[in-house]
Amino acid sequence: MSVKAVVFDIGNVLIEWQPERYYDRVIGEERRRAMFSEVDLHGMNDLVDQGHHFTDTIYDWAEKYPEWRDEIRMWHDKWIELAAPEIPHSIRLQRALRAKGVPVFALTNFGVQNFDYATTVYPFLNEFDKQYVSGRMQTVKPHVPIYEMVEADCGLPPEALLFTDDRLENIETARARGWQTHHFTGPQGWADRLLQEGLLTVEEAL
Repeated sequence: MSVKAVVFDIGNVLIEWQPERYYDRVIGEERRRAMFSEVDLHGMNDLVDQGHHFTDTIYDWAEKYPEWRDEIRMWHDKWIELAAPEIPHSIRLQRALRAKGVPVFALTNFGVQNFDYATTVYPFLNEFDKQYVSGRMQTVKPHVPIYEMVEADCGLPPEALLFTDDRLENIETARARGWQTHHFTGPQGWADRLLQEGLLTVEEAL
């Protein structure tokens, strides 16, 4: 079946998401490695993605590790610096698809409050036809329910959806449900896939 809608992940597809890089710059790689070995920061972030409150979750986590309190709070206080920079070519592809009248959805593991904050910094996050944000939905990729909710809401058959994500486990669940998929390793490969599908011309995919 031909593609009727294109579904973008956000982290590492439209916005770089490399928290370790931020901490390496601010506290040094050695201290960062020590902190990440002692503190499950990605587990903390998973709670936010599941719908737990952004501020409360991170500040409560910080109190569990007083020796790292200030550094953990940076995940909240400097969050927009962790979620940076944007990936310009991917944004151009998003906008080119919409300009062609192709529905474009976001399907992202993202908290409620920090997603709302991100939309004030990155205008393209407001430009999706539909936003499927895990924190709002209270279920996350790669678990099946979030994909089921997308299908039910958009009204399109799975095979009509073309989904890109940087994480293979997220792609694999979608593929198992019949979605068309693309493992995102960089915007040029994604542009090439959109060309292959006939969704964009060479000029539009630049």
